[in-house]
Order: sequence, then structure tokens, then C-alpha cells
Amino acid sequence: MASFDIRPAIATDVPRLTMLDHSRTSDSVWQLELRRETAQVAATFREVRLPRTVDVKYPRDPSMLANEWLRRDVVLVAVNGNELVGYACAVEEHAATVAWVTDLVVAPQWRRKGAASALLDAIQNWALERGVRRLILEMMSKNQPCIRLSQKFGYEFCGYNDQYYPSQDVALFFGRALK
Repeated sequence: MASFDIRPAIATDVPRLTMLDHSRTSDSVWQLELRRETAQVAATFREVRLPRTVDVKYPRDPSMLANEWLRRDVVLVAVNGNELVGYACAVEEHAATVAWVTDLVVAPQWRRKGAASALLDAIQNWALERGVRRLILEMMSKNQPCIRLSQKFGYEFCGYNDQYYPSQDVALFFGRALK
């Protein structure tokens, strides 16, 4: 495992962060099945192995990320040496004492080396310092690596939003209480 310094993003990081490859590949997807009956709707997710690996585009336009980051309560970056290797963003909902992790991105050459774990640890610490009692991670249903990371950190599936992203993909939400 590589070691990473985690720090708040600064203005000069923005061009390099937007240039990161935000795409990923996936071998499986959480498939949504909706059953509607009189006075009842049932939603079921099941993990489906895809016949081949697919490339998954990032659900947000990277050229618009700088504007979105201005609306986030925190943007943290992972650095190895002088190289920015990833970032995480979160928004706090003060009334509900909940924070949402809206972005967790790591450059392909740094994936599976601990950068996402270091960023998630740092976001959890940021949330605890602010008195947040619940942290929720948002991800695409095709983002198997993020689903696995969430589960590894003890997050549990807590909801979804159909056609959430501009691409009309399903967003999954995994949450966990913070202590």
C-alpha cells in the first residue's frame, strides 16, 4: 500500500483534478427491479455479473466540477509526493446531522492502493469533528469498486434514486452511523 497525504483542496489543484480520468470499468451492476401492484411498490436490487467488462463514464461533466465544488462543504485531495491522485467531496445537512459524500475519485494508476480508503477515512474524521451523526455515500449502481469499499467500511445500503444522474443512471446510497 502506498502512503497518501490528505489535505483540503486549494485553487491551484482544480485544473489537475478535473484532468483526472474519472471513468472506471465494471464487471457487475446492481440491477433494479420495480414491481408495482395496487397500493404497493416493491424495489429489489440484485448484483448481476455482466457478460463482459464495461467502461463506465463519470456521471457528472468534469468541466463543470469546479463550479460544483464551490457548493461542497469540503473537498479533500489525496497526494503522493507531488502528484494529486484523487479527491473526495461532501455536503453537510446541518438540521439532520447528516453528511453526503458526493464524489470519491481516484486516478486509475492509483486505484486499489489505498487512496480511496485514506480519503474516506479523512471524510469520516471531518464529519465527526463537525458533529455529523450519519454519513451517506452516493454512487452509481455500476460502480462496483465503490460499493465494495462502502461495504468494507461498514456502510449498508439505505436507498436509491432512479434516473438520478444526467445519464439517467440509478444512484445507490450506502449509509452508516458515526461514533
